[in-house]
Amino acid sequence: MELAGHTALVTGANRGLGRHLAQQLIERGVTVYAGARNPDLIDLPGAIPVRLDITDPESVAAAAKTATGVSILVNNAGSATGSGMLDGSLDDIRLEMDTHYFGTLAMIRAFAPELAKHDHSAILNVLSVLSWVNIPEFSAYAAAKSAEWSLTNAVRTALAKQNTQVSALHVGYMDTDMASEVDAPKHDPASIAKIALDGLASGEPEIIADELSQHVQAGLAGGVAALYPQSA
Repeated sequence: MELAGHTALVTGANRGLGRHLAQQLIERGVTVYAGARNPDLIDLPGAIPVRLDITDPESVAAAAKTATGVSILVNNAGSATGSGMLDGSLDDIRLEMDTHYFGTLAMIRAFAPELAKHDHSAILNVLSVLSWVNIPEFSAYAAAKSAEWSLTNAVRTALAKQNTQVSALHVGYMDTDMASEVDAPKHDPASIAKIALDGLASGEPEIIADELSQHVQAGLAGGVAALYPQSA
């Protein structure tokens, strides 16, 4: 899919990976609506700020009316509460699901009719290596990302009939505010944005951005023993 000449909406575009995705889309000749809960935080030249909270149905509906002509939807907005499944706040766990699962679903349902108006359209869901494996310090986040992965597979099939391609990005830690407290190697979000958009342009259904994600994906075939050897 040639990206130039299309119109995109990027959620969570005020910082981190979302900002890089929006910037690089503009550089590739795409008109970009940049969604954020506070549009005043959008400081990207050439972007069109849109007030958007994906956990608020009214906000999603308003954005769908404002951002016209969208043929590329990038679901990047996220949350990371650090909540555990057994001892974390249920409100925090619900926020993870509301953001990554229900929020992403709300965006897709709101924009699917607009995407259908184009001969070719696309959705990019920003997932994670934690879509495939769960770790204690991010267990609520990982569960929500796993649900989002299943959602991505479901809508890929459902939207194929209207020529909307659906791609998922899987990546490990990035050097962003969300992972600021993580003491581990991190990827440059600008580099990950390029990999993501190259994969979107080439029509890849799953974009595996790093070796960690490749390794974990390969481990899926090995079941619990491969992914959680300490528990097997």
